[in-house]
Amino acid sequence: MIPQEREPRHVPLVHLLRDGMVEGVHHGSVVVLAPDGSTLFEAGDPDVAMYPRSTAKPLQAAAMARLGLRLGPSGFAIAAASHSGEPRHLEAAAAVLESRGFTETDLGNPADLPYDPVERDAWIAGGRQPSRLAHNCSGKHAAMLAVCQEQRWDVGGYLDPAHPLQRAIQETVEELTGQTVPRVATDGCGAPLFALSLRGLARAASRIATAPDGSPESLVANGIRQRPDLVAGTRRDVTRLMQAVPGLIAKDGFEAVQLAALPNGTAVALKIADGGDRARPAVLAAALARADVDPELLAPFSDPALRVTDALAA
Repeated sequence: MIPQEREPRHVPLVHLLRDGMVEGVHHGSVVVLAPDGSTLFEAGDPDVAMYPRSTAKPLQAAAMARLGLRLGPSGFAIAAASHSGEPRHLEAAAAVLESRGFTETDLGNPADLPYDPVERDAWIAGGRQPSRLAHNCSGKHAAMLAVCQEQRWDVGGYLDPAHPLQRAIQETVEELTGQTVPRVATDGCGAPLFALSLRGLARAASRIATAPDGSPESLVANGIRQRPDLVAGTRRDVTRLMQAVPGLIAKDGFEAVQLAALPNGTAVALKIADGGDRARPAVLAAALARADVDPELLAPFSDPALRVTDALAA
């Protein structure tokens, strides 16, 4: 299947309320897949082509594990991370580099300030400049360098879509999603970005979450489950959600994309049309409720000013 490139037919998913009146509307699309791949719920346009942004990182990490990358749980968690730039994140990314004899200067991602506002403010107050290690994608890039060394590939052009690493990652993305990538763009970190659909993204998340022990995909899933603090950060809803829901793997991405998968293979993928994060946690919580996650576990991720629409409410 090749996802179609066209304007998405998103639907209203969340209302912003003020004193009981609808003040704003967030449109989007969402799909919930059962463990067998059948559709438990969908709203909007889950089959249109979209950019998964950083929700693709667990898929990219799985591809690298298939290529022979062997890291501990912390290494795979940071490889699949959009980290906040806390000291633990910088240490984990640096450890991957150092284990293969690389340094920060070998990273191909741009220099940046930490993603987390508290860390960023402290960084600036300390007179520190943007760095490649502080960029939220540094763990992924460190892992890409490690794979190139493992495969004896040139590291200088590892971000080129024609590089053997990126071709292999695309093959894995297509195999896990069951889709042919219709377009290759460039993500904000400089890495190739493969377009796919929300349904394909959920399918891939399910396969990673249910991978048998010892498989390459299980190395990624186990890393995410054991170190959710590295996948996002102390003050991030994605980390807190994985800590709250046993066995859940979850990954957010810029432009309000999100995936999540339970240990039984039930999987969610969503996109908020306006790209803002305000509605994303509310939609994810409602989708996980449809996947029979205990509402009490999801309650901390609700916002009293937000109400999911009839299109999403269980």
